Amino acid sequence: MSVHEHAGKPARPEDRINLGKLASDYFLLKPDVNVAEQKVSFGTSGHRGSATKISFNEDHILAICQAVAEYRLQQGFDGPLFLGKDTHALSEPAFASALSVLIANNVPVVIQHDHGFTPTPVISRLIIDHNKNNESQADGLIITPSHNPPSDGGIKYNPPHGGPAEGEITKLIEQRANEILANGLNDVKRLDLTVAMQSEYLTKSNFINFYAKQLSDVIDLYAISKAGIEIGVDPLGGSGIDYWPEIAKLHNLNIKIVNPVVDASFAFMPLDKDGKIRMDCSSPYAMSGLIAMKDDFDISVGNDPDFDRHGIVTKSGGLMNPNHFLAVAINYLLTHRQWDESVKIGKTLVSSSLIDRVANKLQKPLSEVPVGFKWFVDGLKDGSYAFGGEESAGASFLALDGSCWTTDKDGFVMCLLAAEILAVTGKDPYQWYLELAAELGEPKYGRVEAVATTAQKKVLTSLSQDDVAQDTLAGEKIVAILSHAPGNDAAIGGVKVVTDNGWFAARPSGTEEIYKIYAESFIDEQHLQLIISEAQTLVSAAFKNAGL
Repeated sequence: MSVHEHAGKPARPEDRINLGKLASDYFLLKPDVNVAEQKVSFGTSGHRGSATKISFNEDHILAICQAVAEYRLQQGFDGPLFLGKDTHALSEPAFASALSVLIANNVPVVIQHDHGFTPTPVISRLIIDHNKNNESQADGLIITPSHNPPSDGGIKYNPPHGGPAEGEITKLIEQRANEILANGLNDVKRLDLTVAMQSEYLTKSNFINFYAKQLSDVIDLYAISKAGIEIGVDPLGGSGIDYWPEIAKLHNLNIKIVNPVVDASFAFMPLDKDGKIRMDCSSPYAMSGLIAMKDDFDISVGNDPDFDRHGIVTKSGGLMNPNHFLAVAINYLLTHRQWDESVKIGKTLVSSSLIDRVANKLQKPLSEVPVGFKWFVDGLKDGSYAFGGEESAGASFLALDGSCWTTDKDGFVMCLLAAEILAVTGKDPYQWYLELAAELGEPKYGRVEAVATTAQKKVLTSLSQDDVAQDTLAGEKIVAILSHAPGNDAAIGGVKVVTDNGWFAARPSGTEEIYKIYAESFIDEQHLQLIISEAQTLVSAAFKNAGL
């Protein structure tokens, strides 16, 4: 995908969305379940869509929340449901729709006391904390499309383990929600919002103070404070905007929010690589504003709207590649935490092989799983995984005492970890990356995307070893062809081809009408491009063989 001529530049009037029409479309447009794109569909991060495209409308939320209420009842979950939302325009009306259904079903719902925003990791932490100390089982819903453009909406369900719901659960919710849609919402129980807001089933709590106080259980905040690390924070208009001041106050940290704006149009954002407004804290284009300030702070950090992702900017190297920071974080944590010797390092199969080399250097077991943070949930919950991370800049790790912190991605702790690394070692994460690369090899990493139809995505999902005819990749002997992840033998929804010094993985997106090719070389950029080219040839051949 080529770089748009306006990438990294301020949004223009024509780039901004009509918030009034988006809200109107949410309530007025009705999905047709006979149209695949208008059905409820849970990908790796819940159901996402846009009201204008009739893929995220009030009927979707009413049906999903009714399905979740029924699922809770079937499972016997009698604890609270923690309900959060981010700063996307569709999150506010969806929050209201969700409340009206959940309360009508006598679900005990807990929300932020001032009706403010709640990040994904906070919901995870609330669930884990409640279920550790109570017999009743709590779960949660977060209304967010993550880093997706301003016109999008999303909703995801976290069961009592606190992390993203497994495929078996989301399939049940998805199927029931589509049944409800097909039946004209006749099975939906619903209250008027004003009645729901006064219900005894609704509780309001100070999530901000709860989460901020507990952060010292997972990060050495005293070291950061003592070292006087200056941290610049750009929340990118996201749900953690009110959390950073509380964190700074409670732990005596030197934090400055460089952009305090919350605007559902996200018109303050520089345009992303493709010329769209997208709050991707791993993108140098979306993060260009913070990158320009890198010399003003010891460490600068950014997050996406629901704060489950992180972006790390250093004076020495600018915005870090997410893979590079994951490798540095793992190397630091496994040498500065007193965790059990047997703990594993979790990575998705499209994350850098530099992580494999770090694990080998540290003599720690590595578990490589398919894309999706749900695969790390059990290991983080029982403490057998020290760390779980994705190449898309999402990760979490154990608390200082080796207990579970979150079972969902936590952008706060990853950002604060960057500050801790500098405070404790005197070197910033990019300087540590350079040392690792000098010792273990410097990776060249790339990802390309292309539009894909539903039929093409289905072909990619079913790729296997039999579809790879060649025995070499970019001049090297192929040592592995994977359709299932080595860490848990789960299907990867695509194929990964590996050599000694490179690899590629091809798979369809779970949330967008595209497919992705991930690739890496430990030789040079030319070798990387050759890997990508051969991967594209393989994908094209698969489509051709399927008559597409």
